[in-house]
Amino acid sequence: MPDADPVTATDATSPTSPTSPTRFALIGTGWRSEFFARLARQAPEAFTVTGVLSRRADRAAEVAREWGVATAASEDELLAAEPDFVVPCVPWGEMGPTTQRLAQRGVRVLAETPPAADLDGLRALWSTVGDTGLVQVAEQYLLMPQHAARMAVVRDGVIGDVTSVQVSSTHLYHAVSMIRGFLGVGRGPVEVRAQSFTAPLANPLSPSGWSGSDAPEDLATTLATFDFGGQRTGLYDFTDNQWWNPLRARRIVVRGTRGEIVDERVTRLADAFTAVESSLVRRQAGLDLNLEGVDLQHVSFDGRVVWRNPFVGSRMSEDDLAVAMLLAATGAWARGEAPAPYPLEEACEDHQISLAILESARTGAPVTTTREGWSS
Repeated sequence: MPDADPVTATDATSPTSPTSPTRFALIGTGWRSEFFARLARQAPEAFTVTGVLSRRADRAAEVAREWGVATAASEDELLAAEPDFVVPCVPWGEMGPTTQRLAQRGVRVLAETPPAADLDGLRALWSTVGDTGLVQVAEQYLLMPQHAARMAVVRDGVIGDVTSVQVSSTHLYHAVSMIRGFLGVGRGPVEVRAQSFTAPLANPLSPSGWSGSDAPEDLATTLATFDFGGQRTGLYDFTDNQWWNPLRARRIVVRGTRGEIVDERVTRLADAFTAVESSLVRRQAGLDLNLEGVDLQHVSFDGRVVWRNPFVGSRMSEDDLAVAMLLAATGAWARGEAPAPYPLEEACEDHQISLAILESARTGAPVTTTREGWSS
């Protein structure tokens, strides 16, 4: 498969300098919509919410009061504010139809992940709006500070050509996007082999909070290998609730022809006789007697900055920073100032591979993905 440009929202070594704040509108008033609105409150110089669509008058009044944003009762009213793009925060089954409707009106869209539930949904979405070039998808993982720093090291050729990526961190399409991004592979058939195993594990923390129980539960771990061709492979390792469970760490290995990155450690050849190690080092403000406030300021490698926080002072978490960078990149794309950060075809490819993981784990047989309309 031909190489693909990895997800990039901004130069990792310097803060973003948008010509104007990114203006976006939201459809829906649930927790995900509130997430985006909160980022705009934390970085008002960078983001403006032009409106939130709520079809219930009582909820609209509540949102206007609590979020401090304008509300709209119809899509026409929402679009009258001329946002750079619209973010639909709707139930999974409504994501495809909402994205189609907006794109067919000529509206730029930042859709949620995945853009459709299954392969038929992806095909239907692509057939109607794929050639419009108006749809980006909200995949932020490669923009998280440590991943972005690793990507900067990879792009500099420090470990040579990347041949293998192992991810044990997040699930399905998110992990696939990371593996494909670090490998730099394009879109086309991939052989997937997956198995799922169940074992007891304490599971004390979930999105609902601490359960108060340390009793082991039967949780599944799914392992999958990907053969992308061209001597490039991936390994997927995910345990149920791994995002939240403090008893399971996150791990990433990026292997190249001249070295490898294992989490924060980088090993590579300095010359034909010398293997050396360096680390990705975080500059974290707010520790001990540092009174600058709690902020990740930058990540450095061998004394040079490879990722810098574009939103210093906003006190965002790392996941928030990644989403904020994606919003800024989508705004720059919508205004014609930058390339597309994560277009629909990449999201369709990643979810197609994630569906193959589930199918192979279910049947115990290898699955080779098909060439689709979004393939290279």
